[in-house]
Amino acid sequence: MKKINIILNIIIMAFVGAFIGHGVYTVWDFKTHPELYFVQSAPWYTSILICGASTTIVLLICVVIKIIINHKFKQGNNR
Repeated sequence: MKKINIILNIIIMAFVGAFIGHGVYTVWDFKTHPELYFVQSAPWYTSILICGASTTIVLLICVVIKIIINHKFKQGNNR
């Protein structure tokens, strides 16, 4: 159970780090090349929103798995 918890923590931190990195890069790229983003019909921050939504979904799945594992582990210790 402890290994699964560690793996889930690594997955959570990897996705959060990737989201932060993507957001920082997109903001920097918009500040340095704004003319490239004016051509698009979508706002410049759309990719950040999509990445944030997918990161949130992955985080929710990982948290639910962690809650289920902790619940099962506590039930096993009470027996």
